[in-house]
Amino acid sequence: MTIDINTLLAWGATYKKVSKDEVIFNEGGHCSFYHQLVSGSVRWININDEGKEILQLMVEPGESFGDLPLFDDAPYAATSLANEDSVIIRLNKTTFLQLLKDNPEIHFVFSRILCENIRFKFLIVKALAEHNPEKAIAELFNYFKQKKKNICTKCNKVKLTRQQIADMLGLRVETIIRTIRAMHEKGDLLVDKGKVYC
Repeated sequence: MTIDINTLLAWGATYKKVSKDEVIFNEGGHCSFYHQLVSGSVRWININDEGKEILQLMVEPGESFGDLPLFDDAPYAATSLANEDSVIIRLNKTTFLQLLKDNPEIHFVFSRILCENIRFKFLIVKALAEHNPEKAIAELFNYFKQKKKNICTKCNKVKLTRQQIADMLGLRVETIIRTIRAMHEKGDLLVDKGKVYC
C-alpha cells in the first residue's frame, strides 16, 4: 500500500538508500520499522535448504513490504533484498502503529492490501496443487494484469524474468521456459525477442 510520503515524514519517517543486492532485513529477524519503497525494486524471498531462492513478492515503488511482524510481533517471514539501487522510507514500528490508530482510513486500506496479499498466496498454492505449469503461469499472469503489477499496462510485457517466474511458482526454470514456449505456439501469449507478452 502507499501511505502518503508527506504523512510518513510528518510522523518522523526517514529515507534510506540501499544498494543492489543489499539485505534490508533477514528472515527470522526482529521488525523495528514499517518499510515502503520509494524508488527502485525489492524482492522478498525465502532460501530453501539447497540455497535456492523462493520468490515471495516483487515490490514496486509505492508498495510496503515486510508488514506481517508489524502486527503479530513474530520475526520476519522472509528476507528482503534490493534488486537494484533503491530508496526506501521507514517509520519506527511503534510510531507506525500509532499512525494507524489515529488514521482509521489508512488502517482500513492497509488491512485490505494485507488481505489481497493473502489471496495471492492462496492463488499460487491452488495453481501449484493442480500440477499444471501452464495453468499456474496463466493464472499468475492474469492476476498481474488484473492488479496492474509486474506487467506493463501499455504493452502487457511481463516484467519478471523466467527465473523469477520459476522462483515465484516453485518450479524449475526449464519447466517455465518449455511451458512459455508451448503457450506461445498455441497463441496464449507472445514471445518476441526474448520478452514475454500476455
